[in-house]
Amino acid sequence: MGILQICTLLGALGMFLYGMNLMSSGLQKAAGERLRGFLSAMTSNPFKGVLTGLGITTVIQSSSATTVMVVSFVNAGLLTLVQAIGVIMGANIGTTVTAWMVSWLGFKADISILAVPLMLFGFLFSNSKKDQRKHVGELIVGFSLLFLGLSFMKNSVPDLRETPQVLEFVSTWASHGFGSVLLFLAFGTVLTLVLQSSSATMAITLIMLSMGWIPFNMACAMVLGENIGTTITANIAASIGNTQAKRAAMSHTIFNVFGVLWALILFQPFLRVVGGITATIFGLPNPAAEGFVVTDATSAEGTAALYGLSMLHTLFNTINTLLLVWFTKWIAQAVSWIIPAPKNQEKEVFRLQYISAGPLATPELSVEQAFNEIIHFAEISKNGALYARQAVIEADTDKFEELRGKLVKYEEISDRIEYEIATFLNGVSAEELSENTSVKIKAMYKIIGELESLGDSGETISRILSRKNIHKKQFDEIAIKNLNAMSDVVLEAYDVMIANLKAAHSGELVDVANAYNAEERINTLRNNLRDTIIEDIESDGKNYQTGVYYMDIVNTYEHMGDFMINISQDLERGFLHK
Repeated sequence: MGILQICTLLGALGMFLYGMNLMSSGLQKAAGERLRGFLSAMTSNPFKGVLTGLGITTVIQSSSATTVMVVSFVNAGLLTLVQAIGVIMGANIGTTVTAWMVSWLGFKADISILAVPLMLFGFLFSNSKKDQRKHVGELIVGFSLLFLGLSFMKNSVPDLRETPQVLEFVSTWASHGFGSVLLFLAFGTVLTLVLQSSSATMAITLIMLSMGWIPFNMACAMVLGENIGTTITANIAASIGNTQAKRAAMSHTIFNVFGVLWALILFQPFLRVVGGITATIFGLPNPAAEGFVVTDATSAEGTAALYGLSMLHTLFNTINTLLLVWFTKWIAQAVSWIIPAPKNQEKEVFRLQYISAGPLATPELSVEQAFNEIIHFAEISKNGALYARQAVIEADTDKFEELRGKLVKYEEISDRIEYEIATFLNGVSAEELSENTSVKIKAMYKIIGELESLGDSGETISRILSRKNIHKKQFDEIAIKNLNAMSDVVLEAYDVMIANLKAAHSGELVDVANAYNAEERINTLRNNLRDTIIEDIESDGKNYQTGVYYMDIVNTYEHMGDFMINISQDLERGFLHK
């Protein structure tokens, strides 16, 4: 096998992988914003979750994208871990469609003949001014490249029958009984881990089987290994994520490893069932029969082997799902025990929860991920406002200093979260964006800036209170009552802002009149309190310096109202449902 042939084989593999990614990306962009609503609406029980995962993965041809999306929604509270496990089970079944597509179109119909003409249509669509047509064009080009790559791989793989010594060497790997099954299972696992794509490993396995390199039973062992390999990839990706991400990835591992264990225990009977079903449905030779050999990929034996391997992939994941779907609650409990929540739960709150593992496959889904983080940011900001309220009324010096330390910490956290979300959005913005997505990202940049300013406000209040304490000034009961009233309307505005963020995220925001009303209440109360303190200083001779500290806090609360109305206005410009 010459250097040129090796390079051609590797290049063809690269073309296959790129085509798969491009096709998946185009499908996700075309369906993007509909996927989340469909996912959250169709997972009320594990069985619906399975059907949802199957449907989405069949459409977007990427179980990895489905899994990442599921983890994001678990973190957002749109899905429970139990529901997510059902969707992941369905995604495992959905990914088997790729094997059938490659078997039918890549080996029997040789769709690569049409691939180049199809790329003409893909090019024409991709030059359209409409985003949807561009995405369809990307899909067509990816589809064409996938099957061109597969065709080149088949043609560049050497025929081992022309070199009997090499064929005999490869055959010895399959002559060690159950030991060979474990060997090829490990090979499938490692190959999937290296290629980062179970679909690519499946295509290579189909080629090896059709070329007569390996017998049918060893190809089946490789498929089982691919199911383990794809879970290792997910766990590596989740290792830098949060607790929920790790649990979702671990549930995927438990699901697939359990399946491989029962498939190994029942390996020969399972293969006979697969072979019998394949022979009965398609009227082909039984690929699991004694002495079955593939000598020609285009022969009936070649077709039976390809269909049999695809049938094994489908039956394995379907049976495994039917066995375990009844135990999703127990799987959720098991992964929660294996990966417990951090002992210091407060620290977990301050970490990014939804974008720690990097951008998703497409900008549309990445925006969904970032918006989850923005809602989390807003909730953290409200916690800071609650600490500020406590600091205002705290008379004990030590307890006040503890609260002041928390407000300083919250200000630092706000700075860090704003920076990390902005960095993430910068990465998303580097991709090709639709006009709608671009508008949303611009609004999100402004929103995180306002949220950072809200984080600064709590620390500002703590500094005002520190100066008051240094000068040994005290607020009387009326002042405390008024400041609590001001805090109340600000916290109500927080609730309105967070509700608007969630409505915008779910596509249900129709107006922000509630935000304007909340801001009006803040402004009205600020004006009343300002007029009252001026009158008190002039008529009753109340301490002027204490009045200054009092009004500084009132004005800081009013500024917080300004930041919150700015956020709702940004939502109005970027996310309003029309």
